[in-house]
This record gives sequence, C-alpha cells and structure tokens, in this order.
Amino acid sequence: MGALAPWPKVASWERATLPECPPNEPNDAGRAAAARYPKLLGDVAWARLPEPVRKRFSKSSAPGHVTLYRGEVVETELSFAGRCLAHLAKLIGAPLPAVHGATGPATVTVIEDPAFGGQTWTRVYPRPQSFPQVVHSAKRFGGPTGLEEYVGSGIGMTLALAVEDGALVFRSERYFVEILGRRLLIPRSFEPGHMVIVHTQDEGARFSFRLTLTHRLFGRLIHQLAYFEEV
Repeated sequence: MGALAPWPKVASWERATLPECPPNEPNDAGRAAAARYPKLLGDVAWARLPEPVRKRFSKSSAPGHVTLYRGEVVETELSFAGRCLAHLAKLIGAPLPAVHGATGPATVTVIEDPAFGGQTWTRVYPRPQSFPQVVHSAKRFGGPTGLEEYVGSGIGMTLALAVEDGALVFRSERYFVEILGRRLLIPRSFEPGHMVIVHTQDEGARFSFRLTLTHRLFGRLIHQLAYFEEV
C-alpha cells in the first residue's frame, strides 16, 4: 500500500465574504409595507398606539429586509390539554410553545417576503435540557380580515386587529386549511381555541409579547410572556 499524500498546506486564511442584506430603501414596495398596519387599524385606532409601536409596525421595509429581535421568555404555561395540543401540533411544524415552564433567551427574525404575501417570522424559544424550539410562520396581508397567520401544511388563521389600553392586539377569527388551491374553514367545534396576542410597549426600547390560547371547553391551554427589543 503506497504512502499517503501529504496534507496540503494552507498559505493563509482569507476572510469569508458574507452576502449583504438588501438595502432598506424607501421604494414603492417599502412604502406599501409601511402602510399595511395603519390601513388595517384606521387613523383613530392607529393614533392611540405609543410612538415606538407605530414606528415598529410601519417600517418602510424593502423585500428581503431582515429585522432581528432578541429577548427572553419569562413565562410559559401549558395545561394538560395544552400539552396534548402542542404535541399534536408537531405534525404541522410545532407552531405552539411545547414545554411547560420553559424560560430563557429567545430571538425573533422577521423577513419581508412578497412570495408569502407579507412577512416570514422565525421564532427561537428555549427548551430546558434540549435544543431550542424553532417556530416558522408567515403573516399574509389578505383574506376577509386583511391579515392572516400561516403556519404551514395548509393551516392558518385569519386575524382581527385592535388597540386596547395602548397595546396592539391580534385575535384569531377563523381557522382554515388550504387544499389543492381551495380554502376550507375548519368547523368551530374542531378549532384549537381562541388565540390572543398582545404587543405592549415597555420601558425604553423594550416591548412585551403575550400569547394566550383559550378553548371554549378546556379553558386556558397555553400562555406565554416574553420581552424583546430590536437588535
């Protein structure tokens, strides 16, 4: 058996060149993106939001622009029924917090993605003694309420927006499934529950994100509270 060839020497290290993010220039697409939430809420309700929230949800974001938030999950509560639901939801990509009591560092990445009709969201949540949970979803600006949350596998929900006590509130209206280009509403008796997401401005640049899922028969299934700030 012949001798092995010597390992090639590396003369020098070269700095890797990373792709640049698309510039966030105020073009037509960016201006249209900036008007989405104000248009959905209306002038009166929009004016009741704190200025940092209005600024956060009216960015002139060009396609491909990335916004990163970092923070911490401080509460995660799942009832027994909530744990069962979160386990079943793994079949469609695990869109719900899955571990009762999980707290710790978290990140959220938002990308302007016209292919999805709005934005893609990637959330990374802590799981004790395990890899973090990664949740993918897309916010699409369309449908009967003007806003939808799509979690994959054809599953999504229409959302209604409101301003309450200075907070921006997202409420689920109807759940649906898309099959072969057709949209079918899921009967209310089979819906996982009423989803409420509350975005509240905190001190400085920090804001809170509170998610609550409540079932008409089983009560509160899932509750999560996290604090974030933009990087």
